Amino acid sequence: MQLALEQAAKGLFITTPNPRVGCVIVRDGQVLAVGHTQPAGFAHAEADALLNAAKQGIDVRGATAYVTLEPCSHHGRTPPCADALVAAGIARVVTAATDPNPLVAGQGLKRLRAAGIELLTGVLEQQAREMNIGFFSRMERGTPWVRMKIAASIDAGTALMNGESQWITGEAARNDGHMWRAQACAILTGIGTVEQDDPQMNVRAVATSRQPRRIVVDSLLQISPSAKILQGGGTWIFAAKSDPDREARLREQGAEVIVLPDANGKVDLAELMRELGRRQINELHVEAGYKLNGSMLRAGCVDELLLYVAPCLLGPAQGMANLPELDTLTARQQLVFHDVKQIGADLRILARLIRL
Repeated sequence: MQLALEQAAKGLFITTPNPRVGCVIVRDGQVLAVGHTQPAGFAHAEADALLNAAKQGIDVRGATAYVTLEPCSHHGRTPPCADALVAAGIARVVTAATDPNPLVAGQGLKRLRAAGIELLTGVLEQQAREMNIGFFSRMERGTPWVRMKIAASIDAGTALMNGESQWITGEAARNDGHMWRAQACAILTGIGTVEQDDPQMNVRAVATSRQPRRIVVDSLLQISPSAKILQGGGTWIFAAKSDPDREARLREQGAEVIVLPDANGKVDLAELMRELGRRQINELHVEAGYKLNGSMLRAGCVDELLLYVAPCLLGPAQGMANLPELDTLTARQQLVFHDVKQIGADLRILARLIRL
């Protein structure tokens, strides 16, 4: 199953909105074939492994298939993988996690069991869930897994008071950040960052065949049609009010404007997350300024912080997030360190918010 998870990781940048799944076919302790989920519309992991076996002229009848997620049981853009395993004569299937998709949710295992295939489930389940944390989030909660990336000094400064922020962290940390961008389905930022930095918000430092969707939170539709984040089209802009003239100019740049106001004339961030879930966004990568960071944290829209901490001091500076002053420590937001690693000269901390 560990080898199957390594196969699944090969789909880290390409499978969205489908989960990243790996499959290893084994007989008598010998690996016959491996496979992983291809881009949406192409072979799932089981079909990929069976195809690779067929290309080598290997008969897989009577073999065991190790799969990191329950084989699907429904017709989507590809036929059911459970049926493919039955037709191939697989005798035993070992799975890591049950598919949370309501269209599957145990039905794949039911088909395999009905065909007389021996089943073992729950092997390295937690690792498999981590591999597809966004897919599980979307299927179980209806919203993406939201990862907020922040680069800061050791005294928590993210930019000088004059706005200068490039670069607090080193090149290795910045390249690592692009890896996290690449595995996300979409990258979200705010109009303040667009006006301050005019970022492209795409993946450049790592090789990928797929660029994440780019999203801008812009309550008043202030974004310039010449902004770099609009180049190439496909950008989603979430606003709090409609402006037909501005929307028309943005559509000319290939952007889509979605109006989701809250009671205060801002973008309804909670509804934005639900809309992204409906649009099949599994993992959302946030790179914004301290104002939008604070708004998202206050709205309960963030699942984890991806912090890059540089070994430097900035003194008076813009902070990580604009949060309200607390009257008591018992009101503080608790987190748990999920992973800590040194990247170049900087420290990368993955900290998950604790939901009460």
